[in-house]
Amino acid sequence: MYVPKVLRPLPDDDRKRLLRAARVNTYQRREILVHEGAASDDFHILLEGRVAIRVHTSSGDSAIVNILGPDDHFGEVSLLAESPDGTASRTATVVALEQVRTMSIPAAIFHELRGRNPGLEQLVSRLLARRVDELSMQLKEAMYDPLERRVVRRLARLTATYGTDDGPVTIPLTQDELGQLVGGTRPSVNQALQPLVEAGLVRLGRGRITVTDQEALRQAAE
Repeated sequence: MYVPKVLRPLPDDDRKRLLRAARVNTYQRREILVHEGAASDDFHILLEGRVAIRVHTSSGDSAIVNILGPDDHFGEVSLLAESPDGTASRTATVVALEQVRTMSIPAAIFHELRGRNPGLEQLVSRLLARRVDELSMQLKEAMYDPLERRVVRRLARLTATYGTDDGPVTIPLTQDELGQLVGGTRPSVNQALQPLVEAGLVRLGRGRITVTDQEALRQAAE
């Protein structure tokens, strides 16, 4: 059985116990994997495909705040200490952007093993620390970086999510969706993209952005 990277540092017995309890799920494009506010009782590892993480805004709309790809994961909140009613709640809605396969592991198994194995406790701590680091970086960028820099950095991260080699990488997102990710409007994002187009780093198309020079984009993002 395939062992996801996130589980490989665990001792064999614990890893096998988690894998025996795991279930492989398949979702079609636009299908919702989990709903914001629903009970969070399992941890998902992406095996194939990409998903959008959506949250609801104060105005009642929803916005994309992240894109996850293979070997990423979500549902860490389910691994925290249990709430009074025995479950935590999902903090976001997760939507399939294409056909997606995940491995889901019941949170109850993690809770069962954590009590007797410090290694699993450390794994959960690392997962949560990584998510906090990502959110802190996004908050810092939103507060202090100009939109142009946020666009370049987000495109570089999306290139890593969608790319499989050093050739051109097509990111199947609209400029409006990219705007949601970087905290900008479609017109302002389009304006920020134009210098990248003129420099030959990206090419714009209907419902997609193609990165034509990955190395140059990575350098621009540094």
